[in-house]
Amino acid sequence: MTDRILLHAMAFEGRHGVLADEKERPQPFEVDVELALDLGDAGTRDDLAATVDYGAVFEVARRAVETTTHDLVEAIAESIARDVLAGWPAVDEVVVRVRKMQPPIDGSLAWAGVEVRRRRGEAGGR
Repeated sequence: MTDRILLHAMAFEGRHGVLADEKERPQPFEVDVELALDLGDAGTRDDLAATVDYGAVFEVARRAVETTTHDLVEAIAESIARDVLAGWPAVDEVVVRVRKMQPPIDGSLAWAGVEVRRRRGEAGGR
């Protein structure tokens, strides 16, 4: 059985991209994070100490988008995944999606993004 904590469509402003203009002006990003872990104890005990505080995960995502600068959205996603696995040993797997809402594309595009999936103990996971 795998339970999940889901954070969907977290909205942030960041300065990420290969082009100089993308690093000069803030632009919108959306982030989803899925945590796979056993939530049975938390549900039975009704105790925050037995789970992962999603407010703290939100802050990990915010920090990665708003206080750093990367060329690639892949680097943002990798940073979030790494920090989640390092910060919460109970998390077996993390899925991170990062969407750049205004990519520099000459055409109609809702967003461009990536998804990374990292499992504890596998390459890329801790």
